[in-house]
Amino acid sequence: MPRRREVPERPVIPDPKYGNKLVAKFINCMMRKGKKSVTESLLYGAFGIIEEKTGESPLKMFEDAVENVRPVIEVKSRRVGGSTYQVPTEIRSSRRTALAIRWLIDFSRKRSEKGMPHKLAAELLDAANKRGSAVKKKEDTHKMAEANKAFAHFRW
Repeated sequence: MPRRREVPERPVIPDPKYGNKLVAKFINCMMRKGKKSVTESLLYGAFGIIEEKTGESPLKMFEDAVENVRPVIEVKSRRVGGSTYQVPTEIRSSRRTALAIRWLIDFSRKRSEKGMPHKLAAELLDAANKRGSAVKKKEDTHKMAEANKAFAHFRW
């Protein structure tokens, strides 16, 4: 967080296949060592698997998955008079999306399926159906915020 001025948000160019900015952002977050074409093929492969399994639009399933993982509230540490409190705070929409994407990618990488497209497809399907590790992470974050609601007055 800069002290002088706000950092302008960089524009995201929509992805070439679906023309969707959320998909492009997901690809950019998933990318390693600048290998965008590899990441695109992984994600589009996962979309193919999703369409094969469900018969529905993979883009709609992807958007549902991100929406189901997007957290509303989180806890932040505040130091007040020598002790640290976990203070629940609301999250800006851009950070909500970033957290959802990060969690989906992290938990899909940790899955046991063979090959990244299969892992990603399974995690996206689980998230779209409101189960899986990424959704559990969101629920845990909300539970922690609910448990620390007593310290909400330390928010400033």
